[in-house]
Amino acid sequence: MEISLVLHAFFVFHMCFPILVATCDTISLKGSIESSQFPSNFLFGTASSSYQFEGAFLSYGKGLNNWDVFTHMPGKIMDGSNGDIAVDQYHRYPEDLYLMDLMGVSSYRFSISWARILPKGRFGKVNRAGIDHYNNFINALLHKGIQPFVTLTHYDIPQELEGKYGAWLSSKAQEDFKYYADVCFRFFGDRVKYWSTLNEPNVVAIRGYRTGDYPPCHCSWPFGNCSSGDSEKEPFVVAHNMILSHAAAVGIYRTKYQKKQGGSIGIVMDAVWYEPISDSWEDKLAAERAQSFYMNWFLDPIIRGKYPIEMQEILQSDLPMFSKHDLEMLKNKLDFIGINHYTSYYIKDCIFSPCEPGPGASRTEGFALQTVKKNNIFIGEPTACGWIFVYPQGMEKMVTYIKERYNDIPLFITENGFCDKENPHSTMENSIHDVKRVEYMNSYLDALATAMRKGADVRGYFAWSLLDNFEWLYGYTIRFGLHYVDYATLKRTRKLSATWYKDFIANHKAHKFSADGAPQEQQLTRNSLKLNATSNKLCQNFVSLAQ
Repeated sequence: MEISLVLHAFFVFHMCFPILVATCDTISLKGSIESSQFPSNFLFGTASSSYQFEGAFLSYGKGLNNWDVFTHMPGKIMDGSNGDIAVDQYHRYPEDLYLMDLMGVSSYRFSISWARILPKGRFGKVNRAGIDHYNNFINALLHKGIQPFVTLTHYDIPQELEGKYGAWLSSKAQEDFKYYADVCFRFFGDRVKYWSTLNEPNVVAIRGYRTGDYPPCHCSWPFGNCSSGDSEKEPFVVAHNMILSHAAAVGIYRTKYQKKQGGSIGIVMDAVWYEPISDSWEDKLAAERAQSFYMNWFLDPIIRGKYPIEMQEILQSDLPMFSKHDLEMLKNKLDFIGINHYTSYYIKDCIFSPCEPGPGASRTEGFALQTVKKNNIFIGEPTACGWIFVYPQGMEKMVTYIKERYNDIPLFITENGFCDKENPHSTMENSIHDVKRVEYMNSYLDALATAMRKGADVRGYFAWSLLDNFEWLYGYTIRFGLHYVDYATLKRTRKLSATWYKDFIANHKAHKFSADGAPQEQQLTRNSLKLNATSNKLCQNFVSLAQ
């Protein structure tokens, strides 16, 4: 009898254990595939940028860019590091493609290094080594069945253009960006079906030309202490030139390439959800002003042909004007909006109420004070970054807001992610057991699914990021990756979040929308649920036998 029980227990263990391992994530985490709103052609991917990932500093014909120069200035980066090597994706991309393939992602968002293609802008030759590199990379992605989602510039611009005419401060940047875009469309557009012109131009304008903590370090008092700049005027000049540069690039794509190549083109904005700190009419208006002075600042001219009314009323003549020629260019608009959404803040009115100095409170920021606390309670759980607070309902609200304001233009979540602080004393086991990241991604994807269920046309989600990497002013002191990178050896190690994302993608790829937009439950869903129930019962039986 005892031998029989032992054999039975052994049999049940061998049935239960593999099923338990395969299904533990879906059992333990909130949300299920029953409620999936993701269509079968939805792009699940990861995101990166050239400066943060590539390395190969000044190699293979690459020229200097603004971040190359900036990070070599003493005191600019928290740990004194730079992106000279970064995570060396330039040389190690075959390994990274293998990691992507293991996760089952359908797309990879990356940026092209402008200075690798045109080291001297339009004033010099096209760098063939740069063209060859990206051709090889794009071909390798497609060989794995992974769609390239390409950004033309992710904060970087050739230093040559900064030296010649002040980069984005000059309208000459429009010609340079158009020329650069044309080169990229010509060499890569036959295989690239998703283009974004600029990554977070609102961040570039604010942090480069108002607060001065990004290159070219322009600012004026009281926003910062820089050697040059005008914080109350330059951000709007830069934004104007970036908006028209986007329009010029889209114009080239529309007239020369899109019909033949069959791709789409958009822009990527940093998108913060602003929650009124009270239900008062004044704070609700302030929250709308905050959006107008941050995200709508760029999207309104591109989509509606004019700056937000709140900006026009407050800034008046300090806001640049669009000429008739500019307005014609802006008719090119875009095919989609990409948003990088991580966090949310409270907003307090500063027009009808007194405000202490702080972010957002000034006239050129819209008289809308940003704060992370209400009644001394954080809007969401703080993270190691200091600027990310876990508030998943902000994802649903942000997506719904854009849907309603911009007439349901297709959306991509081009970045969303969670940061950990680098801890040199942590064990590898602790470093890769990133439960907080899994919880963050799960809650934000659940909120995204809710917005889609209510009608938002969202076509993709890109986790930031595939790998731990160089995180701008933080250097290597924080980690966003689904894979851990040992910066001494550059070895990549899968984290729990990579395994979770793989399972999430596999579970949600099976869903399709019916003709009326409602999700059709697939046989895989029913089988998965039955499998979970069966595995639970088998495991319970096994535990009983063991006892």
